[in-house]
Amino acid sequence: MALNPYEIAKDFPILSRTIRDGKKLIYLDSGATSQKPNVVIDAESNFYRFHNAAAHRGAHQLAEEATDALEGARAIVATFLNAEIEEIVFTKSATESLNLLSYAMGNAESGNRFHLTAGDSIVVSEMEHHANLIPWQQLAARTGATLKWFEVTPEGRLDLSSIDSVIDSSTKVVAITHQSNVLGTINPLEEIVKRAHNVGAVVVLDACQSVPHMKVDVKSLGADFITFSGHKTVGPTGIGILWGRAVLLSELPPFLTGGSMIENVTMTSATWAPAPRKFEAGVPNMAQAVGLGAALTYLSNIGMESIHAHEVSLAKLLLDELAHIDDVKVVGPLDMELRGGTVSFTVGEIHPHDLGQYLDSQGIAVRTGHHCAWPLTRKLGVPATTRASLYLYNTQDDIQALVTGIRDAQKYFA
Repeated sequence: MALNPYEIAKDFPILSRTIRDGKKLIYLDSGATSQKPNVVIDAESNFYRFHNAAAHRGAHQLAEEATDALEGARAIVATFLNAEIEEIVFTKSATESLNLLSYAMGNAESGNRFHLTAGDSIVVSEMEHHANLIPWQQLAARTGATLKWFEVTPEGRLDLSSIDSVIDSSTKVVAITHQSNVLGTINPLEEIVKRAHNVGAVVVLDACQSVPHMKVDVKSLGADFITFSGHKTVGPTGIGILWGRAVLLSELPPFLTGGSMIENVTMTSATWAPAPRKFEAGVPNMAQAVGLGAALTYLSNIGMESIHAHEVSLAKLLLDELAHIDDVKVVGPLDMELRGGTVSFTVGEIHPHDLGQYLDSQGIAVRTGHHCAWPLTRKLGVPATTRASLYLYNTQDDIQALVTGIRDAQKYFA
């Protein structure tokens, strides 16, 4: 069923405000962070108003309510991903989730399947966000493993022609983005996952740009670990998710220690609680988890298939409109095959930062720069781009306003 973005926008209070001398806010930067509906804002604030206590600590009623709220949110996340509850780990962000994995693997002792040494390799791609590149660079440097990568074609697709040499018998980890935050490219996972598993490697999926925008079923994707951020899924900041197969989480060493992630402690040793508690040292982000639960429920009620179809239709409209503007160059796929609602582009000699400032003066919020993917922009020969990232509350009117803003900017900078 097609969604109505005009009605949906009414659920997001910030979208009713004006900026820059009374201009209507047109928000096209959801790839950086999404806006929040009232149900999420209310869920988080009501936790503080009525249920605030330390979850999994204390026997009083408020502590019980906080624990129930936290674990209820975990169950919502599990249902959203078609996962098991014990496979859902709360972190503060997707970046922390990825660092959790890389540092935990670095802590693995000899004999553990995650133990890396010189002679092993870690595979990434040229289109990775820094959050899914630097942790693996650092792990390779600490362990002596080799970092290898898939290249990106001029069209903005992964070059899988060399898959048999990139993923080989030395490969222990393949860490890939599901959807590029710059190009909008949705990567084909089946071949990558099959090849990785054939050589005994685990697959880590950066799903920050996919989980908020399409249906993601961890049982059918084939990846071994998936990470995403709450703040990109119309949820709060300060909450992230790591999903991992239960058998792998049981073998993975902890990342942070202390608090209630233990099973038993003496003055000289400690043993760890089972996952997910093993990876949740310290008092959890309870209110943020509750807000994330409300966010995923909100998205589920609308329908992830409807959200994805809406974004694809808007992205196609934008690509069609940009094709008719002189000097505009889209950075990324020009067709909608395996493509999401993120469109990056340049406009002639206008620097993206200047274009972004001009659009902001018209009330249009876009992202400019290298988008935390510096190796990718270098590879494509563009130091920076302007990015419009679309979501369920964006409308065809927003697309037309952006197109008009680009044309007006060309006149202004002429």
